[in-house]
Amino acid sequence: MTKSIPSVKKQHLLINGEWVEAEEYNLLRSPYSGEVIAEVPVATAAETELAIEAAVNARKVMAKMPAYRRAEILENLVRLLQERTEEAAEIIALEAAKPIVTARGEVRRTIETYKFAAEEAKRIQGETLPLDAARDGENRLAYTVHEPIGVIGAITPFNFPMNLVAHKIGPAIASGNTIVLKPATQTPLSSYFIAELLIEAGLPKGALNVVTGSGRVTGDKLVRDHRISMITFTGSPEVGIEIRSKAGLKKVTLELGSNAAVIVDKNVDLDKIIPRCVTGAFAFQGQVCISLQRAYVHEDIYEEFVSKLVEETKKLVIGNPFEESTDVSALISAGDVERTLSWIAEAKEQGAKVVTGGNAEGQILYPTIILEADAAMKVSCNEVFAPIVVVNKVKNVVEAIEQVNDSRYGLQAGIYTNDVTTALIATDDLHVGGVMINDIPTFRVDNMPYGGVKESGTGREGLKYAVEEMTEMKLVVWNRN
Repeated sequence: MTKSIPSVKKQHLLINGEWVEAEEYNLLRSPYSGEVIAEVPVATAAETELAIEAAVNARKVMAKMPAYRRAEILENLVRLLQERTEEAAEIIALEAAKPIVTARGEVRRTIETYKFAAEEAKRIQGETLPLDAARDGENRLAYTVHEPIGVIGAITPFNFPMNLVAHKIGPAIASGNTIVLKPATQTPLSSYFIAELLIEAGLPKGALNVVTGSGRVTGDKLVRDHRISMITFTGSPEVGIEIRSKAGLKKVTLELGSNAAVIVDKNVDLDKIIPRCVTGAFAFQGQVCISLQRAYVHEDIYEEFVSKLVEETKKLVIGNPFEESTDVSALISAGDVERTLSWIAEAKEQGAKVVTGGNAEGQILYPTIILEADAAMKVSCNEVFAPIVVVNKVKNVVEAIEQVNDSRYGLQAGIYTNDVTTALIATDDLHVGGVMINDIPTFRVDNMPYGGVKESGTGREGLKYAVEEMTEMKLVVWNRN
């Protein structure tokens, strides 16, 4: 189907449980059609200040709220989102040009994420400590508790506008914190939608505030304000590094860039893994933090791997995100199309071979496979965030591991092998946050610890692990002497 836009909705800022008209608005356009789809507020520093004040004032209410009640609010949200799943998916497809089938998958994962958050709200616990293990600790009782950290500033990206927001809002509510959310400029509609549902679900006023606007104004205010206890950010390493430099002593969790790789050993079943590699490389136009960008294939099966990868890639359907058959649609911006085309041109000029794709139509970049690309080329060493995969030949897995590690990023990596020893060597030697054995690096479910090393960030998401990041440990000692 082709999605029609019956009317352009004017969104407002959510501050202290009320929809507040902003001083300034921008037009939001569909990445696919270019049509205006909404008017979105551009928050000023003063409006961001009001949102922070609201979150500060709601701190005690959230901190004193019992665990069962926090869980109930999240369970209510799950029920409401289940009832409006198709509407949620259409919002994602409209604002992000995410193919509708993929958008439904994101909504399904978002529902799971909030379910996990509701469960984790009931599992926040400390431990007792045997102080009598020390000579001076005899006849003393000690235990730890975990308390909410306070006000959380959450800054989210465009590529999973509903689920990555859930990975910040969900654990924040579960652990009794308040939130000021700054969603991505291109994809704020998902956040407004979830905010409406949370109000209906019974979240207290001020516990969630949504401010859209410039990173230089709104984002900078959140990062620098001393009343914000923690920043949780998903985005580019450049911005993440800047946040760390400005945040002072507040806690910072950063989910940053990647150029995720897979190693393909000899003697694996290519017919089984090729469809997974195509999914990993080209799902949502490659605009996924752990999208498969580099493949290192054993020389014995390299030619067959490339041939089958090209064949499977050519089956992908390109077009309107609202068509059920569409696999690949528009990149998020015209600038990203220009950037990726220039990187492809650079690779070709320096001797790499483009065996399929490499061209664009409007804002759609066709799925692209590049061979023989040097490690210093932008398509190899930078994060492409586009439907581009580089395939290189290696003599053995040891060489492949060295090439995977030759990167400033380290989020996740995958290896396909039938040899247990080889798999164990890979888990030991790959310098990444997660190793996927016999799968693509793009695998993620929402309760697993997720995060990277090097310029891929610090801290971990995944509900249990995010709750740990969003709470502070307090020690209590009773002297019974």
